[in-house]
Amino acid sequence: MVRWTLERGLLAALLVLSSVPLSLGVSACFGDLYASAQGAVIRSIVVEGNRRVEPETVRSYLTFSSGDAYDPGEVNQSLKTLFATGLFQDVRIRRSGSTIIVIVVENPIVSRVAFEGNEDIDDETLTPEVQLKPRAVYTRARVQADVQRILIVYRRKGHYSAQVEPKIIHLDSNRIDVVFEINEGQTTKVRAINFIGNHAFSESQLRHVISTKRTTLLSFLKSDNIYDPDRLSLDRELLRQFYLKNGYADARITSATADLDRDGRGFFLTFTIEEGERYQFGYIDIESALPSLNVDGLHGAILTRPGRRYNAQKVEKTVEALTIKVSEQGYAFGQVRPRFERDQATHMMNIVYVIDEGPRVYIERINIVGNYRTEDRVIRRQFRLAEGDAYNRLLVEAARKRLRSMGFFKTIEIETEPGSAADRVILQVVVVEQPTGEFSFGAGYSTTEGVIGDISVTERNLMGKGQYVRLGFSGSFERAQVDFSFTEPHFLDRNMAAGFDLFHKEVDLRDVASFRQRDTGANLRVGFPIADDTQLGLRYRLQREEIFDATSDASLAVKDAASDGPVWVSSLGYTVAFDTRNLPQQPTSGMFASLSQDFAGLGGDVNYNRFVGDVRGYYPVTNKITLVGRAQGGAINGWGENELRLTDLFFKGGETIRGFDRAGYGPRDACESPTTGARVPNCSRDALGGQYFWSTTAELRFPFPLIPDSLGMQGAIFVDAGSLWNTSPRAVDAVTDEGSFVLDTADVRLSTGFSVIWQSPLGPLRADIAEALLKADFDETELFRFGASTNF
Repeated sequence: MVRWTLERGLLAALLVLSSVPLSLGVSACFGDLYASAQGAVIRSIVVEGNRRVEPETVRSYLTFSSGDAYDPGEVNQSLKTLFATGLFQDVRIRRSGSTIIVIVVENPIVSRVAFEGNEDIDDETLTPEVQLKPRAVYTRARVQADVQRILIVYRRKGHYSAQVEPKIIHLDSNRIDVVFEINEGQTTKVRAINFIGNHAFSESQLRHVISTKRTTLLSFLKSDNIYDPDRLSLDRELLRQFYLKNGYADARITSATADLDRDGRGFFLTFTIEEGERYQFGYIDIESALPSLNVDGLHGAILTRPGRRYNAQKVEKTVEALTIKVSEQGYAFGQVRPRFERDQATHMMNIVYVIDEGPRVYIERINIVGNYRTEDRVIRRQFRLAEGDAYNRLLVEAARKRLRSMGFFKTIEIETEPGSAADRVILQVVVVEQPTGEFSFGAGYSTTEGVIGDISVTERNLMGKGQYVRLGFSGSFERAQVDFSFTEPHFLDRNMAAGFDLFHKEVDLRDVASFRQRDTGANLRVGFPIADDTQLGLRYRLQREEIFDATSDASLAVKDAASDGPVWVSSLGYTVAFDTRNLPQQPTSGMFASLSQDFAGLGGDVNYNRFVGDVRGYYPVTNKITLVGRAQGGAINGWGENELRLTDLFFKGGETIRGFDRAGYGPRDACESPTTGARVPNCSRDALGGQYFWSTTAELRFPFPLIPDSLGMQGAIFVDAGSLWNTSPRAVDAVTDEGSFVLDTADVRLSTGFSVIWQSPLGPLRADIAEALLKADFDETELFRFGASTNF
């Protein structure tokens, strides 16, 4: 603002009037007066009111300087520039003759930033979120922005009714304390999750797909039941990917909404789904526009097989594998694009993988931003690209999906920026980290062990190195166990997981075999994929086994085994597993198969060779009805001079053939004379285990009529069959020595029954009612079997 003193104004007017002829009139005089004032030269600029800011700093923000002609427009622009610095609370500019006076009132300096009323979120979490720091300049805009940032943090923790009020405490020397007074309000959590338009999968199945969970009585131990907009977007993508993986090529998640209830205490999440038709792979081929490319050598990389269910993941893996194969043939810029041709009538998806040359662009640099905890190399190893490689959009997208599947990051964005040349790009990887540690405990009940519980502490990104570590305690009335596990998922920077386990376990088998068992040991293991959907695991185990507390009326075979004292078992083994199930928790299609072998005798006191096989199949009869089949089998044989011990054998019961008690079928001490039938004194009909077993299951699962799918309840009818036979020669000799004999038969056991399965809010519950139709006279049966467990 320019202010004229009265004296100087009158003097200037008189001087002007005295030099102007009277015939020009008054209006001409005042016009020349304005022109004279506007064009006056600025001789000096004076700064007043500044305490910390140097005068030269203030002058540097002005758009005019000494020697310039005075211009009110430049004065206004200078006012805006000074206010925009954030250094000043008020600024005035006035003119005194040829001198410009700039009067400033400086913003105070923040001495301290504090938070009051925050209980759920500590100061260490809130402090990095605010811009105001000690020794920073205070501005009203900055403090209001910090209020919004604090509210966002609270909303992510479920406090949607939180309020934040900034308070200013004035100190001397133009300093202030800023105190954010916080009223956290009540936690707002997810009360219900609903799905609309889902016909192929039940609501309970889809709830296993998404990361957000409903609030239960014990949800306070985790944060996955708190509404988070970013997590809702992730869940929407997880649902879409799940449908695309299971054959629904046209599936869309049309909306994902969160509605706050009237009292503001909980959200109702609703996902609206358009499933479309289910497709199978049809005609598959490769077309190439690249000269001299050996197309025949590429067919081995194709994972999409005609006649199989459409799976978008297999399409993506095929594109990635083909891209690498093409580059290995010398075409670094080769790109692969799948061309889809839908046959609406037959629901077949024909795919032609078109190979041509992409733009000749190189990756100049890969920048990673936001990984304050996770090391760069943990992120970089998810890329099949490096600096200097040819840029390929599909390989970059595949890396983004691998990063998301790690579970270390809340959001992942990969952007391209121009490089130093026209054929160079910079990949900007922006991540937002999320907590990877977890404390959980579980509880349950079963008719075989009674109350079951477990507590575990898990870290999935140990010290930012991407390593997995877990410490767990579990137990029941008949079992106690502690174990520690460590896993390096990229051993030697390869797609290979390696780790070790330490364990100690005590099991009370006095109800079925009259002894207790103690095992202490360690595992060394390594696992890696050998084909699509197939994993190979190798392991070495060293453990100390001991049978103790044998009861006074235990079978002589048990007492004989206990007399050995502690023994060492040194074994080398492998497991090959094939898994195509659509859902690990509640599969409705696909299969799982595994084969294991353990060879003991690499040192130690025990020699045996053990095989175990397991095959499970899931077939969707309809969208709601699933046929489940399972077959298991195992065999163990000793070698060398050491005979099989009691604890080496298989013990089977209701876990394989329902309707039988724990260790309810298989070889058993008769506790009577083979000739006279007289009862052997101080003898218990203990289970002795068998060298060979097999079991099969056929089960039909279906929803209950008139019960909503949202409750997650199913019924099932089943038929189980199997057998366990041939105990160890040493056990036979011990029983014979006491004047008894072994009850042993390979006859088929058969049962049938009905089950109720409930995916309850507290965890899975299952009740089985079974009747043994075929059994041996010495088998032990049970009519009802119940199991419940939950993890928090």
